[in-house]
Amino acid sequence: MEILEFFIASAYAQDAGQPSGLMSFLPLIIIFIIFYFLLIRPQMKRAKEHRKLVAELATGDEVVTNGGLLGRITDVGESFVTMELADNVTIKVQRQAIASVMPKGTIKSA
Repeated sequence: MEILEFFIASAYAQDAGQPSGLMSFLPLIIIFIIFYFLLIRPQMKRAKEHRKLVAELATGDEVVTNGGLLGRITDVGESFVTMELADNVTIKVQRQAIASVMPKGTIKSA
């Protein structure tokens, strides 16, 4: 029997070195919380602000599109707006493509 114990080490229960179930998931939970506050929450806030901006578009607003076009809204539809870029130059743009609303008088100063 002693010869076998020399080749095969005896297995002893070592419960003191094993972390509990909750403690093993704690780093994963902490990483998720960090991702939530640094990535997910700010993105949801920006999306909410953009939805509000798009919903409040009105005729006469001076806006900039995602492509960088500056113009004045002449007509607001359900999913499209008509923008006047210059005299007698109008285009239709999706409402979601509006990046920001500019202060009145921006077109004259640009």
